[in-house]
Amino acid sequence: MASVSETSDGVNTKKPSDSAFKQQKLPAWQPILTAGTVLPTFFVIGIAFIPVGIGLLYFSDEVKEHIIDYTYCNRTTNPKIASEETNQTCIDFLKTQNSNEACMCGIQFTLQDDFEGNVFMYYGLSNFYQNHRRYVKSRDDNQLLGNLGTDPAHDCMPFESTMEDNVKKFIAPCGAIANSMFNDVLSLSMMLNSEWHNVTLLNTGIAWDSDKNIKFRNPPGDLKKAFENYAKPKAWRKPIYELDPNNPENNGFQNEDFIVWMRTAAFPNFRKLYRRIDHSQTHFTNGLKKGDYLLIVEYNYDVSTFDGSKKMILSTTSILGGKNPFLGIAYIVVGVACLVLGIALLLIHIKYGKSTSEMINVNQRTPYQ
Repeated sequence: MASVSETSDGVNTKKPSDSAFKQQKLPAWQPILTAGTVLPTFFVIGIAFIPVGIGLLYFSDEVKEHIIDYTYCNRTTNPKIASEETNQTCIDFLKTQNSNEACMCGIQFTLQDDFEGNVFMYYGLSNFYQNHRRYVKSRDDNQLLGNLGTDPAHDCMPFESTMEDNVKKFIAPCGAIANSMFNDVLSLSMMLNSEWHNVTLLNTGIAWDSDKNIKFRNPPGDLKKAFENYAKPKAWRKPIYELDPNNPENNGFQNEDFIVWMRTAAFPNFRKLYRRIDHSQTHFTNGLKKGDYLLIVEYNYDVSTFDGSKKMILSTTSILGGKNPFLGIAYIVVGVACLVLGIALLLIHIKYGKSTSEMINVNQRTPYQ
């Protein structure tokens, strides 16, 4: 419907007011794309992107990684003695057991180079779609802030409540994300003087500060009393107030393993920070030295239900973070493509191009070529 304005003599009219905006008289600039403006852009992008990509690749290559896929590791009664390893994989063991008994396995490996600087341990999962819409929504952010007085959010269904002794109890933390939390226990030992020495792993300082200080809060008072009327998630072995028995401050909704898991991954193959190497130890002040190591796994997390795999990753970092060659390769590819296109268009322009004045003076009588 057209707007109605009023003229100076008081007569209503549908004519828009005489302003630059409504009469479409605002100044405008329309660039003329010519070889003189387009070709330099191609060359500038190419010359700028290639060195940046080389720099990104250099910093990525500086990061050292060692990856172990332990999905099908064999069960053992003593991980430090190779002869006590059985022929049964932990996946098969979990399928045949009805109890909550964990499967232990050990994998010996060798670091060929020194891992200097800060070293981190990650766990990696494949074929796990944490980006599924219903999965991402299956949580109660109000509950995670320590507000246990209200019923869990509807998005938590069917992981919002359970029956215990014929009594309905709400689950804390509720939702599919919390229920599927990674619960393998990984530890590391190094061979020193013909003996295995434990490498101390720190489970604090692994979560984002914004998550721990803002998004997750514990209910006030004693944690055990606060959660006594709530049930643990169905797939969990321990209630949330006992996740870290050695550090009471790392329990409840502020447990950092839990916080790391609750930050869902964007892709089906992902890794999450699991532990930090304690560099205050005598033999590990400068990182991990090359030599023989032993990964001990308490195998609890079954990935066979979604045809996934599990990995342990030891990694250093650079000033740009972890190892990720994709960004450097992408910059180099774009830079090279722009240079090639620039050179090709320049040759075409030299052979077939016209000057700017010739293009401006084109009229109806100009012959078509």
